[in-house]
Amino acid sequence: MDSKRIGRRIKAFRKLKGYTQIHFAKELNVSISQIGNVERGTKPVTDELMNQIADVLDIPKEEITME
Repeated sequence: MDSKRIGRRIKAFRKLKGYTQIHFAKELNVSISQIGNVERGTKPVTDELMNQIADVLDIPKEEITME
């Protein structure tokens, strides 16, 4: 999986939901800097966090990771 592409998709879905990075981080119980790193693709997303992200965004995980 390409971390940068996944990060861009997460950011796009987050914005579609109207979530700020602050709100998103609170929903996921992670730091704002971690959200920034994920969205920039500088840190890979663990399977656990990916599942949480998909749940918070109310989309299937495959929507985020699809090619």
